[in-house]
Amino acid sequence: QVRLVESGGDSVQAGGSLKLSCTKSGRAFGECGMGWFRQFPGESREFVASAGDDGSTNYVDSTKGRFTISRDKDENTIYLQMNSLKVEDTATYVCAVVFRSYDGTCVRPDVYWGRGTQVTVYS
Repeated sequence: QVRLVESGGDSVQAGGSLKLSCTKSGRAFGECGMGWFRQFPGESREFVASAGDDGSTNYVDSTKGRFTISRDKDENTIYLQMNSLKVEDTATYVCAVVFRSYDGTCVRPDVYWGRGTQVTVYS
C-alpha cells in the first residue's frame, strides 16, 4: 500500500520562501518517481515539478527558476523549495507518485496522492 504524507505548507508574504516535504511509504508498480501538483479552488490539479528515480527533474514553466525539487531516495522523501513566492502560487500542494508519460518524461500521476498541504501567499 502506497502512502504519501506532505508537510511544510504555511502562509507567507509575497517574495518569501517555503520548503515542502513529502514522504512515501510503499511502492507502486511501474512508478518512476514522485512529484508535486497544485490545486486552485474550483480547478483541477496542475503539474508543478517531479523528481525521477533516475535523477531527472521536470518543472512547469511558471515555476522554473523559483522552485527546486529534490529527493532523498534513502528516506523516500521529496522536497519542494519555493522561492520568490507570488500571490498566484496560493494553492493546495499535493504530492503524488508519478509514471512515465507518452513522451517518456516522469510526470504522469495516477491514483497515488497525498492529502495536500496549503500554501497561502499574501501581498
